[in-house]
Amino acid sequence: MTGLLRWQWQGYPRNHATRANLLLHIVVVPLFLVGNVLLVWSVVRGAWLMAVLAVGVSVVSIVVQGIGHRKEPVPPEPFTSPFNAVARILCEQWLTFPRFVLSGGWLRALRSATVARG
Repeated sequence: MTGLLRWQWQGYPRNHATRANLLLHIVVVPLFLVGNVLLVWSVVRGAWLMAVLAVGVSVVSIVVQGIGHRKEPVPPEPFTSPFNAVARILCEQWLTFPRFVLSGGWLRALRSATVARG
């Protein structure tokens, strides 16, 4: 996992360079996290309808991020397997993006951001 985190961190500014994608991420990554927490809470409580809603929130967040990434000059590396997709998504959402924000990287990237291509 440390190799994945190191790899994500090294490429993060390169794959998050447009204003639109950065602004999308600052809104929808927290939604993904809330969806994950709500999912765990719902399963523990047996609130199955809420669990479905939580999964929906997380999926919408990932779809919106995917739309943002399509406008990046350097797109993310393709997933190599279902396990790779889940590991990368969870690591990015829970660790790499929060680190990017807390380290000041998000704000620096926003200040030097390019306009998304058409």
